[in-house]
Amino acid sequence: MTTTAPARRTLATALMAAAALTAVAVVPAAAAPASVAPAHQVGYGDSARLGYQKSVAVKVLKGVFERGDTSVVDRFVRPDYIQHNPLAPDGSEALKNLGTALSQQFPDAEYDVKRVISDGDLVLVHSNVVLTPGTRGSAVFDIFRFQGGKIAEHWDTAQEVPATTVNGNDMFSTESWPRTNKPGPRWLTAYNKKLVTAYVDQLLVKKDLSAVDKYVGSEYHQHNPNIADGVTGVKEGLGAYFDAFPQLKVSPKRVVAEGDLVAVHSHYVNAPGERGQAIIDLFRVRHGKIVEHWDVIQDVPENSANDNTMF
Repeated sequence: MTTTAPARRTLATALMAAAALTAVAVVPAAAAPASVAPAHQVGYGDSARLGYQKSVAVKVLKGVFERGDTSVVDRFVRPDYIQHNPLAPDGSEALKNLGTALSQQFPDAEYDVKRVISDGDLVLVHSNVVLTPGTRGSAVFDIFRFQGGKIAEHWDTAQEVPATTVNGNDMFSTESWPRTNKPGPRWLTAYNKKLVTAYVDQLLVKKDLSAVDKYVGSEYHQHNPNIADGVTGVKEGLGAYFDAFPQLKVSPKRVVAEGDLVAVHSHYVNAPGERGQAIIDLFRVRHGKIVEHWDVIQDVPENSANDNTMF
């Protein structure tokens, strides 16, 4: 949720240069590992599966983009991998080539994972990607869809980390108590997912600011660098945004939740005819109220290396 769209040149330029070296290779999908629990299982089996998915997502991100390790792609990514990053083609071979090119260009790159949540067949990873040591890097959200125990599809958004923020919070820290990046108990997931979905529908889809009073806690921490902290900050920031773009259309595409963390992937279009922005909002819920918010915002480009759109 924002009123501006900061430039994201560093990561985008690097990805574009690397993507130019990639090649697509689509072959039949590999069979699922026998040890992976199917998606419909509950209880311990479901918990193990969700934990497995989170572990795999982190292994692939860090392996590919920090070390250029293509073996993690062979182990954990389906050959017919569907890509929604507009700078990369489809297929696991393209992902391998992209990782190799980036690791050669940026041998000291760090994919600093801040928080990971898993819900059904989806995993969301929130990271600070620093290609060159000493720079602020980019805030990135990755969403992976699993099928048969392997990664089958990927969406992401990336935004450069600014030097300063109007609220004094960085784009990654946890300010609400307890200050942990780990999601809360899974038994809270369904309730919190329903609460955030209702909040997004009332506030962003219907542009009704009274949703803030209904769903947001009195102690509210903001990580969007352009919106002030607290309840007043979100009301004033979004109120100004709605006034500036009266034809704004927000279309939620998918929701990923675990415990007290709920992420919503949406297409924001400020005015008819515009390509809009891909935005992932992440909310933290404590005791039935939203107490913290992070987001990453990326303009939808005119052209893409794949035909899948960012959504």
